[in-house]
Amino acid sequence: MIISDSVLDALLKALPQVHPQMYFKSSMTALSHAMEDQVLAGDDHPLVIASFQRERFYRQEAHRYLRISERTDQVYVLAAPETDFTNQSNHYETIAFDPKDALSKEWHLVVLGQQYASCLICKERELPELRTDTPELHVDQARRFEGIWTFDRAMVCKAAELLLHRIAQYRPELKSKTDGVLEQIETEAHSGGIHVDPAPFAQRLVTYLQAGQYKLTKAYRSIAEQERKERLVNLITAAVRQSLNPNEILKVAATELGQVLGVGRCLIYRCKAIDTSATLDHEYLGSICDEPVPSLAGRTWTLQGNPLFEQVVQEQEPVYIQDTQADDRLSVIKDGEFTIQALAQTWHIRSWLMVPVLHQNQLLGMVELHFCNPTPHDLNEHELEMIEAIASQIGVALIQAEAFENLEDLNQQLEALDRTRSNLIAITGHELRTPLSTIQVCLESLASEPDMSPDLRQVLLNSALTDGERMRKLIQDFLTLSRLESGRVEWRMEPLPLWECVDLALSSVQARRFADPIPQIVTQLSTELPLVKVDGEWLVEVLTKLLDNACKFTDPDGRITIQAKRIGSKMLEVTVSDTGRGIEANRLETVFDRFYQEEGALRRTTGGTGLGLAICRQIITNWGGRIWAESGGKDRGSQFHFTIPTVSLEEQQSMSTRRRRNH
Repeated sequence: MIISDSVLDALLKALPQVHPQMYFKSSMTALSHAMEDQVLAGDDHPLVIASFQRERFYRQEAHRYLRISERTDQVYVLAAPETDFTNQSNHYETIAFDPKDALSKEWHLVVLGQQYASCLICKERELPELRTDTPELHVDQARRFEGIWTFDRAMVCKAAELLLHRIAQYRPELKSKTDGVLEQIETEAHSGGIHVDPAPFAQRLVTYLQAGQYKLTKAYRSIAEQERKERLVNLITAAVRQSLNPNEILKVAATELGQVLGVGRCLIYRCKAIDTSATLDHEYLGSICDEPVPSLAGRTWTLQGNPLFEQVVQEQEPVYIQDTQADDRLSVIKDGEFTIQALAQTWHIRSWLMVPVLHQNQLLGMVELHFCNPTPHDLNEHELEMIEAIASQIGVALIQAEAFENLEDLNQQLEALDRTRSNLIAITGHELRTPLSTIQVCLESLASEPDMSPDLRQVLLNSALTDGERMRKLIQDFLTLSRLESGRVEWRMEPLPLWECVDLALSSVQARRFADPIPQIVTQLSTELPLVKVDGEWLVEVLTKLLDNACKFTDPDGRITIQAKRIGSKMLEVTVSDTGRGIEANRLETVFDRFYQEEGALRRTTGGTGLGLAICRQIITNWGGRIWAESGGKDRGSQFHFTIPTVSLEEQQSMSTRRRRNH
């Protein structure tokens, strides 16, 4: 059955002196709850008729009507069904009407008791078409109703009469029950009714409105906290967009987070789970009772032994100590001297929060907040959520900055590879083509001139052999560097005396340069030097290339010196110095690049491939040492230093024991 007549229109027609008013949904809810609460607080047995537009609205109040039914047996609830709302007579009467019925547009509540009476009879007004992206909550709160709300007993009786007749039409089996109620209402109407005191209802309404205001204030506070969090996140995001420098990002984050939360001290620093300490570079300082908080900037912050840091690393969750003076975790002895609790007192930390900066479960850094007021700080959920959001944003920023740094390194490597390619083309075009041309000319001359004198024939043969050796050496250096860089060298590390390798290198240099005068080479090696743990063949290669390099750039009347000294207990430093051309300060590192030549690959007088020092660096680096050059400048000589591992004292003793046993 569908009834198209409006209850509100029927009431206004029966009472033409009444003028409807406009109500928002929130006002309707407040009035309805106050009326229901008055029933629950009373001791009589009133008539209660509630008409809900949809079943879902009824479901929100079903528990209240179950309690109301315990007060009175005259409870009628009407709603358009959506799931399982049907006509029933359980705790109270439920009446289901068609969703197309006029009641689906109305909201009614009638309460008629012996000591009080009130009714709310309203019809929803159609809203203008709303934007599709308007949140549902806003749409619900914007709903408006036109109708009447009154304590007038006559009006309440008339509204109850209209609704009871409507109920009898929906559920004819209830007619006898509703007729009895209608008779009571008619009898009361003829008697003139009684005076209604609205004070209890007003008290209920004020209580409800106060509760609503409290909820509204709480909602506003939550919105404000959300706005603070979003503003901070936006600031960090803006800092990330403006700069990929992690130091700038951490500086902005520490300042903004400290200011918003009003902390005594905000520290943000980079660290890993295995770190024992961290340097505090980024700090925000507040004040204590208008006095500045002491600064920790630039200090080394000990992490090992700090129970808060250890707990954060283990759980990967924030750790908060509300009162550092009373927490047992901070009283553990640290480093055998003092406690973290004492540290907190020294730096005025009353409440202490540590929040990890994580990326894929890896610790990248830490956000520390020190609340330095005399009383402990009560950290609320909104503050913690905001700090965690900032820590998450910082983690993203640090990863982005690290990725950018890696990208820069990759670009530099690509540039170096491009330079290598260019040099390789130049070397191939010059170093290989030139000797090949010479060899070709010599061989063609020998083949086409059978009457050539023996002396000239020997000169041509020597030239061809020299350039052939030059090509062989270039190709050999190419292959050697390729093997070293690709890690395809099998090292045969063994204890050796340094002087043996030096003697072999000297013999090699003198043999290759037997026809040319070379500078004086002086060896200054102490007999007390420890054995070195190296691959002897490759160490001879390093020494040979360094000596050969020194010979090329030193006049025959110059001097080359080989020296060595201990560096700590595990390394030996070897130095090859000369009195030759020297190296300019801006080229001391460049000389180790592939194909580097002081005079350029295409115009040099000293010969060579430009790969010798690059090969030396690869060899020494593979052994855990390092190689570098020093020079006083042009024509002031140069010194090439490299470090190599030595045999430990225990190994030497073990070797001596084995020798004695063998003898």
